[in-house]
Amino acid sequence: MELNFLLHFLAELAANNNTVWMAAHRSEYQRARAACTELVREVLAQAAANDPDLANLTTSDVMFRLHKNDRAHRDPEPYKRRMGAGLKRGGRHAARAGYFLAIQPDGRSWLGAGTFHPTPELLVAIRQEIHYSSDEFHRLRQAPELVRYFPMGLDRTGPQLTRPPRGYAASDPDLAWLRLKTFGIGRFYTDAEVLAPGFVQQVVAGIAAARPLVDFFNAAIPDAGPLQA
Repeated sequence: MELNFLLHFLAELAANNNTVWMAAHRSEYQRARAACTELVREVLAQAAANDPDLANLTTSDVMFRLHKNDRAHRDPEPYKRRMGAGLKRGGRHAARAGYFLAIQPDGRSWLGAGTFHPTPELLVAIRQEIHYSSDEFHRLRQAPELVRYFPMGLDRTGPQLTRPPRGYAASDPDLAWLRLKTFGIGRFYTDAEVLAPGFVQQVVAGIAAARPLVDFFNAAIPDAGPLQA
């Protein structure tokens, strides 16, 4: 797969992020998109062997568009500076936890796991799961295999409530976690790591390491039962 070309195209896009440039380089975009599609297809195929939630997904189900659909009024750039996918049952926009792969130059390629934009319903369910199963939650987020691939652990620097969520006491020992509005882990890859022969295997191993924590979050969802045959 042409990951070197993918990184090169995205670097050029970052320097020329406008529709005129894109129109003139449409064939290069298609070549870069094909390289990313091949990467995502291979990651899906290998990761699905150990996670049935990823079985039967296609690249069309999981890959994000390059165009910014929700571009802020002040943002002059019409395109994202990365290409990637949201790997989870139901596809990239499903209201559940999953895995996220993004390719971006200059060491910004990224693998994430969890839920970074949970619906209010999912957020309530995850907080309840943490409250009811606190010991399991802490065991999973501190698991040696998880920390090996995601040394920073579960992110506590993102958006969070200033007060305890409704129904929880200020003295709750897990309050620091219950106040979070997002539950995710992540790690970056250098360009050299992306281009190394074992990159796909590294990503798949990271997904496997994160799966127990992702499963914990998804167990909180009432309809998150096993896939039907």
